[in-house]
Amino acid sequence: MQEYDLKVVRYFIWASLLWGLVGMAVGVLLALQLYWPGANFEIPYLTFGRIRPLHTNAVIYGFCCCLLFGGSLYIVQKTGRCNLFNQSLGWMVFWGWQLVIVLAAITLPLGFTSSKEFAELEWPIDILVVVVWVLYAIEFFGTLARRKEQHIFVSNWFFGAFIIVVALIYVVNNLELPVSAFKSYSIYSGVEDALVQWWWGHNAVGFLLTAGVIGLGYYFIPKVAERPIYSYRLSIISFWGLVGFYTWAGTHHLIYSSVPEWAQSLGIVMSLLLFIPSWAGAFNLYMTARSNPEKMRTDLTLRFFKWAIIYYALSTFEGPLLAIPWFNMIGHNTDWIIGHVHSGALGWVGFSLIAVLYYFVPHLLGGDGKLWSRKLILWHYVLAHAGILLYIVSMWISGIGSGVMWLATEADGTMTYTFIDSLRFSHPWQLVRFVGGVLYLTGFVLMLVNIRKTRLAREKELMIERILANA
Repeated sequence: MQEYDLKVVRYFIWASLLWGLVGMAVGVLLALQLYWPGANFEIPYLTFGRIRPLHTNAVIYGFCCCLLFGGSLYIVQKTGRCNLFNQSLGWMVFWGWQLVIVLAAITLPLGFTSSKEFAELEWPIDILVVVVWVLYAIEFFGTLARRKEQHIFVSNWFFGAFIIVVALIYVVNNLELPVSAFKSYSIYSGVEDALVQWWWGHNAVGFLLTAGVIGLGYYFIPKVAERPIYSYRLSIISFWGLVGFYTWAGTHHLIYSSVPEWAQSLGIVMSLLLFIPSWAGAFNLYMTARSNPEKMRTDLTLRFFKWAIIYYALSTFEGPLLAIPWFNMIGHNTDWIIGHVHSGALGWVGFSLIAVLYYFVPHLLGGDGKLWSRKLILWHYVLAHAGILLYIVSMWISGIGSGVMWLATEADGTMTYTFIDSLRFSHPWQLVRFVGGVLYLTGFVLMLVNIRKTRLAREKELMIERILANA
């Protein structure tokens, strides 16, 4: 039987769980601060502006990236029937990436930031990110090159795309001039800076949190459902549509700005075209998940995957909708955008990664492949659903209401409502959002307990097996 290099994969999974807890806990604190500003306790390092990027970086680069690294290095081995290209390289990627996240966790609360969305890290850490990413690319593509299976499984297409595209746009967006050890300024300015930033910002979502997660889904959903992928052709349509359209959609963040109208229009058109690959992929994954009705009724992991796909379809309908100027006029700079982002982040990405963990961890530990408690999974499922619904519905109401209030004018052109009026309207919905975040975080903690108990039970089994073998 083929033996695979799984130790570094397990370490990536444990790191993912740790950073997921940190990132989500900080997110809940941020939600509380929006309802009760005194929740920073007058500590400068806990103010909203300093810990908000800590939340996004811990969740995206910690929780999501660690699982994507571990999952992709596992899948490329399994589908290629080969070991990693170089074990030492794998460990360099692991420890290098943990150093990146620790440095982010230290520097961001201290106020060292480039102030660019999803690219807040200062120049020395940016260099470290690029070095580690190049090592990861060498490890992944080197393993892919030495595969024993001629066919390249579709998950590896998506992993390859997210590795290449993220590397390209991260480097271009973070070209900067250092002026001190922890301060630099972008080489771009004004409109150029906005265009490059949202070329990066939107595609960080499109390739890191979409292409990478789809790659995991195409491997793990058939495994959980015990059925093949519904349509290989649809997976190819989804892949090339994502590559072709997504990279040009970022300017929909800059509608009604000083960016040239042709660039805004290009972003709108490409955003609308994203319906094709997004819903093709969602339909393909959904049909794969429901191809085993009996498993769907009994397997909560498969239900997590099913609802992840539904949230993916929802958020990829809402995104192009918000790119239409009339809707953008209402939603831009309101909580509606926050609701849209988190329907994808908590629903699509969160549920997908949770489902991967529920299936993946027991198999990495060996044994019967089952978790310690099904009841805890059920409670997680219920709490996470309730949390997402409270979160996104409250943000939809707050955002749409605020947007309409900002547009309302009197006959003489003055605003009907003041900005303070819109804040008063939004305030109770911030509490609902906080409660939703607490429920989602509680479910995540239950998953950590379940995984911890599963790991301890497996270690006990191995100990008994060793004792019996030596008896």
